[in-house]
Parts: sequence; C-alpha cells; structure tokens
Amino acid sequence: MLAEFSSFCRKKMSLKSERRGIHVDQSELLCKKGCGYYGNPAWQGFCSKCWREEYHKARQKQIQEDWELAERLQREEEEAFASSQSSQGAQSLTFSKFEEKKTNEKTRKVTTVKKFFSASSRVGSKKEIQEAKAPSPSINRQTSIETDRVSKEFIEFLKTFHKTGQEIYKQTKLFLEAMHYKRDLSIEEQSEFTQDFYQNVTERMQTRGKVPPEKVEKIMDQIEKYIMTRLYKYVFCPETTDDEKKDLAIQKRIRALHWVTPQMLCVPVNEEISEVSDMVVKAITDIIEMDSKRVPRDKLACITKCSKHIFNAIKITKNEPASADDFLPTLIYIVLKGNPPRLQSNIQYITRFCNPSRLMTGEDGYYFTNLCCAVAFIEKLDAQSLNLSQEDFDRYMSGQTSPRKQESENWSPDACLGVKQMYKNLDLLSQLNERQERIMSEAKKLEKDLIEWTDGIAKEVQDIVEKYPLEIKPPNQSLAAIDSENVENDKLPPPLQPQVYAG
Repeated sequence: MLAEFSSFCRKKMSLKSERRGIHVDQSELLCKKGCGYYGNPAWQGFCSKCWREEYHKARQKQIQEDWELAERLQREEEEAFASSQSSQGAQSLTFSKFEEKKTNEKTRKVTTVKKFFSASSRVGSKKEIQEAKAPSPSINRQTSIETDRVSKEFIEFLKTFHKTGQEIYKQTKLFLEAMHYKRDLSIEEQSEFTQDFYQNVTERMQTRGKVPPEKVEKIMDQIEKYIMTRLYKYVFCPETTDDEKKDLAIQKRIRALHWVTPQMLCVPVNEEISEVSDMVVKAITDIIEMDSKRVPRDKLACITKCSKHIFNAIKITKNEPASADDFLPTLIYIVLKGNPPRLQSNIQYITRFCNPSRLMTGEDGYYFTNLCCAVAFIEKLDAQSLNLSQEDFDRYMSGQTSPRKQESENWSPDACLGVKQMYKNLDLLSQLNERQERIMSEAKKLEKDLIEWTDGIAKEVQDIVEKYPLEIKPPNQSLAAIDSENVENDKLPPPLQPQVYAG
C-alpha cells in the first residue's frame, strides 16, 4: 500500500523549470474513473464510491473463480468415484459437505451487513437475541469523560428526530456490538464494515425515513463522532498494522530534511512579514493538533484550518489570491517545518473510518488529498526535486554541511532584525562546528602521539635494563664499634660534669 500511495501522488507532480516550483494538475487529484469526486492514494486513485465498486467486483470475481474451481473439482471427483466403486459413497459425502460449506460461506459474506438493517434481524432464535443483548466488556467498562459527554450529546441530538432517531440509535448500538466481536479481524475488514454501515444508514434515511440531504449530513456527522469516539482506542494505529513503523520512518525522513529552505521549494511566503509569520505558526499548530483529535471529521477540520492559514499567508505575501500551484509547495514546507506526530497513522485513520462523502467532495476532501500528495512527495524527495546536484544533496542529508545562508550585505534595510540575527547565529554555529571538528581531529592526533611516545620510552627503558642488568650483591659484615680496638679506654679521664657556681 505504501508503494501504491507514493506512486499515485508521484504521478500527480511534475517538476518544472527553476523558480516555477512544484506543479500539480488539479484534475489529476480527482478519481481516475472520471466520476468527478476526489481520489485517494489509499484507494489506488479511486474515490470511495468507485473503490467500493471495484472492490466488490474483484470480490465477486474471486467468488466466481472459487465456484468454477469447486465445479471442476466436483467433476474430477465424480470421475474418480466412477472408477472407484468401493470409496464412492464416502467420497461423495465428503464433497457434498465441502459444497455445502462453500455455499454457506458465500451466503454469510453477502448478508453480513444486511442483517443489521433488515426487519427480519429483529426476529431470530433465543440464542441470537441473547447474544445481541449481551453487553460487551467495552460497553460495560468505565467510560471516559469525553466518551460519556459524546454519548449524552448523541442521545439528545437524536431526540429531535423521534422515531427515526430511535431507529438510528438502535442500529448504531448494534454496530458497536458487532465491532466488538470483529476486533480479531484485520483493520481493513473493520474499515470495510464501518464504510458499509455508513452507506446503509445513509440509504436507509434517504429511502425509508425521507430525511432531507442537509439533515442526513448532520446526522452522519454525529454518528461518526459517537462511534469513532468509542472505537478510537482500538482502531487507531492498531498493533496488527505497520502504521507505527511508517510514522517513525516519515518522522526520521522529515528530521533529515531539516535543511530544506523555502527557496528550494519555491514557497511564495515571506516570513519576514510579521502577519505572514503568525499565519505560518498557526498552520503548523493546526497540523500538529490533528493528532490530539479522536474523530476523523475533527482531524480533517485541523487540516482544513491549516490549509486556510496557508492560503492567507500566500495572499498577504503576493497581494493576490493564492493559486493551487502556490499551495502545494507551501503545504510541503509546513509539514517539513512542523513534523506532525504520527502523521501516517492519522492519514490512515481518516482514510479507513471517515465518512466517505467528506473525502470525495468539498474543501475537506481537496485539502486531505493535497496532504497525501505532500507526504508522498516528501518520501520521494531527491536532488532533482530541489534543483540541487546529487553531491550537494548527499552532503546536506549526511549533515556534513548545510546550505549557504544569505549574506548580511544582501539584506534589505527594512529586513526583520530577528531574521538577521537568526542567520548570523546559524553562521556562527556553522563556524563553531568546523572548529570543533578541527579540535577533535587534533585531539585524536595528540592522543596517537602520546601513545607512540609512551611506547617509545618504555622500549628504551627495556633496552637499557637488558643492556645493564641490575646485580644485587649480598650485604657486607656489620662494622665493629669505632672504639672497639682502643684498649686503653679505662685510662681515660671521666667525662666532665656540670657544676653550679654561686654568684
């Protein structure tokens, strides 16, 4: 899916001559089937509606192939049975069971979702009714404050629709119960089940309830808010997917591209203008805030607010309305500068569980499609994309050097002092980095010289010791007393004694 994701958005972008920036044909953002809705990389360029049609066609084709295989196996078995009379009965029984199991499997797949919206679903065996009424552990658990608040708001909202609201609430509760028992399935199957639920509820309100389209949209927003607040913990970045791995990869990639400047992307935004700088900060804040939301619609709202701040920043800088060719490179720059947390997980979550009508049309769908393209561009960004030589690109990516900053003499007189100081500090840091590298090189050289000097001294000492070995002689006999040979000691006068004179 990642390869398809990147390939789809890569086809949408074509680099033009220098200073023209990144160009994307807006018609190529639409569904490749030509229905007029916005396509999505996760759906291989189709919109939600066309993707589901293609998916069901592929699934029906697979079912047909399975039946053809079963029929072929049946013919082979019958031919084998005819030639082996002794085992014919047992083998016929075995294949009959296989055919019955295949039929039941097909019927189960086709009617899984319909059971939740048909009147017959309310009439069943006592065991089925008991299982439907049995509360799941997730429903019985201590709900969070936010979940409790959303539940109360959902119930109060549905009260205004009377009987239709009661039916919607009942179907929603059944859906949550069913999702509890589907947690062991893949996230793609859970997503498909959720999309089927959205579609069936919408069709039910339009056909049976005769609900106006504007009210249908409001109801679907509330349904999405209610169910996704309760399911968020289980379906956002699940352990069974590689979403977390993708998050770490794109986060590492963006950190490695910290040196990319607005000029390289031809971003038409002048951050020296204080108002424009504020818009850039707000756009970064909005794209980062997306991760704190639970509901896909709220995450989309953060993307939309971010995009509107970008358009305002471009408009202020150019004194004219922003174009789509100005928007995409600026969005790429905002993503690189903000490095939003869990970016891939949020994109996948929106794709899997958002009401598909929001991704197919409107400004939400447009901005989300552009964000997907921006992420794909960042993943495949290379030297040609930035009008750089491969050698410079590799040196920047490895951190050996950074792009040259604007020289001080080129600044205009009214340039922002803060920006000037920032570039001055960056130059100073670059110089300090070079000095540190030289010091480290000299230190390593000194360490090597000291080791060699120590080894040389040790070798010289060893050579001297070997040339002039130390000889330890036995101790001489103890010397006799100095006066031992003086035999006339007894004739010596006695020593003088001190005397006291009276004075």
